[in-house]
Amino acid sequence: MQVLLFAAWLAAYAADMERPAAVAGRFYPGHAQALTAQVDHFLHKAEKARPGKVVALLVPHAGLEFSGPAAATAWNAVEPGEFDTVLLIGAAHYVPVEGAALFPGAYATPLGRVEYDRKLGDRLLKDGSIRSMPEAHDREHSIEVNVTFLQRRFPKARLVALVMNAEDLATAERVGRAVAKAVKGRRVLIAASTDLSHYPPGDVADRVDTTTLHALASLDPAFFHSVNRFHMSRGHPNLQTVYCGEGAATAVLVAAKALGATEARVLSRYNSGDALTEKVYREVVGYAAVAFVAGPRSERGAYGLSEDDKRALLGEARETLRRELDGTAQPPVELSTRPAFNLPAAVFVTWLARGETGPAALRGCIGTTEPRGMLLESVRFFALEAGLRDARFPPIERERIDEHRIEISILTPPKPVASAEDIQPRVHGVMLENRGRRGLFLPQVWESLPDKDRFLAELCAQKAGLPANCVEDPSTRLQVFRVESFEDH
Repeated sequence: MQVLLFAAWLAAYAADMERPAAVAGRFYPGHAQALTAQVDHFLHKAEKARPGKVVALLVPHAGLEFSGPAAATAWNAVEPGEFDTVLLIGAAHYVPVEGAALFPGAYATPLGRVEYDRKLGDRLLKDGSIRSMPEAHDREHSIEVNVTFLQRRFPKARLVALVMNAEDLATAERVGRAVAKAVKGRRVLIAASTDLSHYPPGDVADRVDTTTLHALASLDPAFFHSVNRFHMSRGHPNLQTVYCGEGAATAVLVAAKALGATEARVLSRYNSGDALTEKVYREVVGYAAVAFVAGPRSERGAYGLSEDDKRALLGEARETLRRELDGTAQPPVELSTRPAFNLPAAVFVTWLARGETGPAALRGCIGTTEPRGMLLESVRFFALEAGLRDARFPPIERERIDEHRIEISILTPPKPVASAEDIQPRVHGVMLENRGRRGLFLPQVWESLPDKDRFLAELCAQKAGLPANCVEDPSTRLQVFRVESFEDH
């Protein structure tokens, strides 16, 4: 009986919990009248984009004078009445959190309180990756600053607030799957609260932020995670983080995709220098508003290259070889204003004789199956390697550069397959390895070797120097990949 009474008391206590305002007067005005005026100003001034059926949002969480315009743009993308509850996942800046930490109660600001959706909270707590942890919310601003927008834009909505700071992909994916399961079939809007790059110069922030947002738009959590790791390793000036709520952003990406999102649309992006009257860009923080939208499936691929991007890469490959043979200095490798060019990429560059087709046209092909640099710098590097250092062919001569066409192939990460039966002709590129020998055929090779048995026999013998039937050897390791390829003519 005592256990039952305690459980009833605990439930009543949880329902009555209130997390008081912690950053009023610092991140936003401390008095209700001034706060109402500021939030309403941002909501009125911000673009009221209608990107489609919004499944989830990404919103910033800095002081409102900086992040307010982007936050307002995000919250304006949905209408009051389209949902009953907001599930907001923010960054945990102060307390280590395993998985995600839930606050089991209402959130308060000078504008009052937003009530807790206890039923949704209880559903989330059934998953082992999410637990009640009020202390992680005590000083946290990443939820609170956005609560002010909920109070003015969606006064009838309830709230479930989570914070997290896990940087590993597996944890974020577990939280994302738990969120999707808990909200499926319910009138819930999901949002990730995160700022973007922290403290690089303004021009670096703009290029890094457009790049990582481009990766987010791939809707591939592993790719998004790898791009963030890659740019943190590049030594960009004073770059301390690319997403201070990366775990939240990844979890919401996973949940949004599971709930039908097919596109991530950037509604607003700028940095803190843009928000200042004096426009100081020495050390800035980036902000963005993003809507995850459900609609027709997009075929953009991870890199989302435009036709103009493709022409620029092909031109850069040709000019890189021309400069090398002219003895002209190559331009330094820098962040590009084209975000796709800054993504890490596994690339092959192929030189082909104009007027010839099939294997006879090949004049050089070299690349890598794992990203070793940004897309643009990889294209430059392998244009030289394939044109000058493929041991199977003589180097291309300066006066004959334009007698060749160029093909660029961007590879997806290789995946192991159990046997040759899992290889799809004309779809998969294939890598094999046995006895320390390796061979690789791009998917384009299917055009000249359409028969799978012959394709694999040539891969074994021609490329790996193994017996032609090496795929029948149980110790042969097979991997497949896909490519996005394009060429000039």
